[in-house]
Amino acid sequence: MYIRKRIVVALGGNALGNTLPEQMIAVKSTAKALCDLIEEGHQVVIVHGNGPQVGMINNAMTALSREDDSQPNTPLSVCVAMSQAYIGYDLQNALREELRNRGFVRTPVVTVVTQVRVDPNDPAFENPSKPIGRFLTKEEAELQAKKYGHIMKEDSGRGYRRVVASPLPKEIVELDAISSLVDAGKIVIACGGGGVPVTMQGNHLKGASAVIDKDYASCLLARELDADMLIILTAVEKVAINFGKENETSISEMTCDEARKYVREGQFAPGSMLPKVSAAIDFADSKEGRTSLITELQKARDGIMGKTGTIIHK
Repeated sequence: MYIRKRIVVALGGNALGNTLPEQMIAVKSTAKALCDLIEEGHQVVIVHGNGPQVGMINNAMTALSREDDSQPNTPLSVCVAMSQAYIGYDLQNALREELRNRGFVRTPVVTVVTQVRVDPNDPAFENPSKPIGRFLTKEEAELQAKKYGHIMKEDSGRGYRRVVASPLPKEIVELDAISSLVDAGKIVIACGGGGVPVTMQGNHLKGASAVIDKDYASCLLARELDADMLIILTAVEKVAINFGKENETSISEMTCDEARKYVREGQFAPGSMLPKVSAAIDFADSKEGRTSLITELQKARDGIMGKTGTIIHK
């Protein structure tokens, strides 16, 4: 029997491109893959990354403050909010257009600029690890580190990127509004880039200089919305162990306990596959019947049907 599901989809950076022109092209194919799920009758909530985009915005704002002494430096939290709005703008319009092309003329798509509370004492603030901005050569990275004081790290053999603090999400501030929209049948884009990181100071929400991992934020959102499935879309079709080695092995299915064993063995790279697998475990283990799927964008529908991808379950 075919069962329609409430699904939170976490889009990786490959679904959005690295520049504004690339993004305008990428969201069209992304929208097609997401609309495949919507057309199947699934209730889809979308979370997206913002690594390249927030880095680009932050660099642009830094350049502006250098050129104009009257312009103060823009906090990273504000850059995250800006990235949420402009990515959401492109994505929701691409989804609306694709839905109309398929005959769905009354399916509203909405972006919620979302704040996510973090713990100001989170140890992540002492150990920046979240990559943002574009990939750089070693020489470019050394120049950026010297010029701006940024912390640069090599990223899974793909080049060097700036890293910033990545605290764990504790609370989705706009959850009630998101939940109401989802219950009303709207297609919601929320927690973009992991959400705008904020700390609670009395009644004031203060932006934090950090970027929350979108996979962990997606997991929290999926749990709070009582979703059936968390789909984490990335650049590979399946999770692999012994990645990049002669004995590399792709995995189609694993239990939470099996996945934890691979995590303890150090099979997954921090800042790359590790947060995806960790978030998938956390969601699948949070309630009976919940499952997580990790696969590439164009394989999402086949993954739900069990034809491909890596399924994680209790």
